[in-house]
Amino acid sequence: MSSTTSPVHGFSYERAVFEQLVEDALSFAKTLGASDAGVEVSEGAGLSVSVRKGEIENVERNRDKSLGVTVYIGQRRGNASTSDFSRTALEQTVRAAYDIARFTAEDPAAGLPDAEDVATPEQAARELHLFHPWAIDAAGAVDLALRCESAALSVDPRITNSEGAGVSAQQSHFFAGNTRGFRGGYASSRHSLSVAPIASVPGRGGDDMQRDAWYSSMRSADDLAAPEAVGRYAAERALSRLKSRKIKTCEVPVLFESTLAAGLLGAYVQATSGGALYRKSTFLLDSLGKQVLPEHIDIHEDPHIPRAKGSAPFDDEGVLTRVRDVAKGGVVQNYFLSSYSARKLGMRTTGHAGGSQNLTLTSRLTHVSDDLDAMLRKLDRGLFVIELMGQGVNYVTGDYSRGAAGFWVEGGRIKYPVHEITIAGNLRDMFKGIVAVGADAYTMGTKTIGSVLIDRMKIAGS
Repeated sequence: MSSTTSPVHGFSYERAVFEQLVEDALSFAKTLGASDAGVEVSEGAGLSVSVRKGEIENVERNRDKSLGVTVYIGQRRGNASTSDFSRTALEQTVRAAYDIARFTAEDPAAGLPDAEDVATPEQAARELHLFHPWAIDAAGAVDLALRCESAALSVDPRITNSEGAGVSAQQSHFFAGNTRGFRGGYASSRHSLSVAPIASVPGRGGDDMQRDAWYSSMRSADDLAAPEAVGRYAAERALSRLKSRKIKTCEVPVLFESTLAAGLLGAYVQATSGGALYRKSTFLLDSLGKQVLPEHIDIHEDPHIPRAKGSAPFDDEGVLTRVRDVAKGGVVQNYFLSSYSARKLGMRTTGHAGGSQNLTLTSRLTHVSDDLDAMLRKLDRGLFVIELMGQGVNYVTGDYSRGAAGFWVEGGRIKYPVHEITIAGNLRDMFKGIVAVGADAYTMGTKTIGSVLIDRMKIAGS
């Protein structure tokens, strides 16, 4: 298969080429005797640069392509992929997937999505404005990274070092189809700018050295924060952590910074996802229709927000995505199910093969004035967490234990930074113990949430 160049978008293959590859692969699968098949063809391209202390460290260009085939013989499934788009390679890949399916055990839940669940051609073509190619070359990207790092280093003499700054410009496109009538695909982009400065106190050697980082990531480069703003904020975060202390073991309220609160929302998704549910490896088993969050908490999902990072007209299986309430008044309204996990549970897919899409957690008690200062006043006395370390979450039991750093708060005001502590609790209790959610909403990836105040957690200190 010869490639056609699309210089405007920077791709090597036009969509029409992908569409033909999909049709050819599906046709050959049927010729071999497959009862069903699905095919996806994709291409990605990008530029990444990194600098450190005013010097270029890396300039990388990436370009990759793939054709993946899933073949079903009844309820036996086989999968194979290739990066070669030639006719010979395509037929070899389809045949490999077919042969794997022949020797695979039957699985009653295996199969393509039901025809009534897949997006129609009109629904699949919904325009969500996800593709914003960035016409930046290596020199331009290096300049942005250097400006970002320079801004961080110039904030204060105590910013003495840097782990570097980076700029990334990525874009991709794909087209997919299956024998249930689904056809769809689109192009998308994601660009980012980041920096990680190091602060230290002169005269104290390496005894007091603190690192922090900040970044901006968007579909469109026009929406990225200014490199100087990213650099300054990262430096201010690192400086704020100097002269950190340890604190004694205690049990107090904990305020999670909005960037970390997204992790709590992610834990909720994990605990109510199909894989965990049918394996019975979640503390929120059989939680549909049950109260697992306070009555003032709602979780909403909207996969159709233009330019958002979690937007998609259909999921990884071609199932139509829908706007929905995930939790309402603290009560679980929906799970996150793919076709496979839905069948294992005797339910219907929710269009979540590939994960959640643009989740927002809000509290009915939140006022527009509930900025971070207001949330610290609500905390009154306790811990404000800005960094978590480790992966100490047991989704079977809900037990939660993470290394942490942040600030000790007294009388609603930050008193001093703290480090080398562990915060612990159980996610079931933590979810029910959400007292307040700030108006300082921040979007981390596909999740939007303000700072979250939890009534009580154990702090293991000195």
